[in-house]
Amino acid sequence: MWSSDSSDFRIDESTDWQDVYRLASEQSVLGLLLSGIDRLPNDQKPPKMELLQWIGEIQMVEQHNKDMNGFIACLIERLHARGVYAVLVKGQGIAQCYEQPLWRACGDVDLLLSDTNYELAKNFLIPLASDVESERIYAKHLGMTIDDWTVELHGRLTCGLTTGIDKQIDKVQDAVFYGGEVRSWQNGNTQVFLPSADNDVIFVFTHFLKHFYKEGLGLRQICDWCRLLWTYKDSLNHELLETRLRNMGLMTEWRAFGAFAVEYLGMPSEAMPLYSTDFKWKRKADKICAFILEVGNMGHNRDMSYFNKYPYMIRKVCSLGHRCGDLIRHAQIFPLDSLRFFPRIMFNGLMSVVRGE
Repeated sequence: MWSSDSSDFRIDESTDWQDVYRLASEQSVLGLLLSGIDRLPNDQKPPKMELLQWIGEIQMVEQHNKDMNGFIACLIERLHARGVYAVLVKGQGIAQCYEQPLWRACGDVDLLLSDTNYELAKNFLIPLASDVESERIYAKHLGMTIDDWTVELHGRLTCGLTTGIDKQIDKVQDAVFYGGEVRSWQNGNTQVFLPSADNDVIFVFTHFLKHFYKEGLGLRQICDWCRLLWTYKDSLNHELLETRLRNMGLMTEWRAFGAFAVEYLGMPSEAMPLYSTDFKWKRKADKICAFILEVGNMGHNRDMSYFNKYPYMIRKVCSLGHRCGDLIRHAQIFPLDSLRFFPRIMFNGLMSVVRGE
């Protein structure tokens, strides 16, 4: 289904639309693929019954997004009324980069806040929540459920791979709060602030890289990155981006995932900053693809049956075993960085055992 001389998607008699639907559903990109299917000639579209099933699924996603957008507008207004100011990250903010924002599968409501606003938001929202998770102090992260929606407060957007990377992310965050580097989304009658594109690119990239190294990565997260890069391709500061990536030591990951986006997702190479045609990046892209398909969206293909079979400590040992197995796979793609990140990943895993998480 992929042509040999380009990254264009090819439809022919061998296309198994049920398998395409299954994989798109597993990777939470049904809406993105349906947008592409809309552009196909009628004789290349899926059979009518399968297409109707697809459309019905997306209609539910669309309604869910509308409901979430209404909740976000209400939440932001209520926070503003109490002098609390937040920046919406990931999720619905990135969705605005898509041609069909309501067709992107939505998740949680993630709010990034300065130190003062983080504390104010906690004090205001906790009494409204039906469930509140344990706060992660180092990451300044608190999750809660409000009106059946998951709301996550972030005082930092750390990725937990190295202290140095987290410090660089903190500097980007300072540019948002103290440099006023934001953009906005007009959500109905409510203005919702988002990180500026130059800053959001770093947040989105380091977030999905964290999932890649720690648990598993889904195509939706990479598609979010691509849509953000595509939408702001003419205004991104490439020099600033390269400086930040080099300071974090993540240039190798950027170029490898850039090759994956171009080779497997059809991202135009001219819209991928710092893209290289060196064949070594194509080889890394192949291995990234194999890992994503094997592990599944956010690790959902892993055998997690041990969670229902064994006591807590044995479950943790099994989880650590998964991490060791991932190290071997990651080392085949990023040999130096996988070893650089592994001690911190293991330390955090051991600390979660100590805390009983």
